[in-house]
Amino acid sequence: MEINEHCVVTLTWTLKDTLGEELDVLDEPVEFLVGGDDLLARIEQALQGHEAGAELSLHLEPEEAFGDYDEQMLFLEPRALFPAELEEGLTFDGAALPQGVSAQIPREALYTVAQIYPDHVVLDGNHPLAGMALRLLLKVHTVRPATDEETARRSAGPGFFRIQPLAPGGDAVH
Repeated sequence: MEINEHCVVTLTWTLKDTLGEELDVLDEPVEFLVGGDDLLARIEQALQGHEAGAELSLHLEPEEAFGDYDEQMLFLEPRALFPAELEEGLTFDGAALPQGVSAQIPREALYTVAQIYPDHVVLDGNHPLAGMALRLLLKVHTVRPATDEETARRSAGPGFFRIQPLAPGGDAVH
């Protein structure tokens, strides 16, 4: 079956920066909905017309991946508003930020604790890969039609590099 809109592909990948440093490896195949919210548009375009067994090598500019780094998405907030066990790298859903943070912080983003100082915390609302050009080697393992439920949900599972709030010490990018 050829890949087209509203099918499910099972992929593995290796993601590197432009210097060749490995940023993420997905060794076990995971399902993604093409034509939904699971994959970046540039990746969906590249997959079109391919079949199981295809291997693709993509170069993604920041605007095709996670956007440019936006300094306006850095926020300095009082340390006292956050739990004592706060660690750098911990993420917060904008809607679940502590009471008392700045009203200017957009609530629809995820924020990473970038730095912790005695009196304040630096929150970064940029995607961790924002501003980076990326190289992605994809392998297509299977292709199948999407179910009605997957199409309605616009997802076959976890999505492509969605940043999820992590436990302290977590470092997964997807």
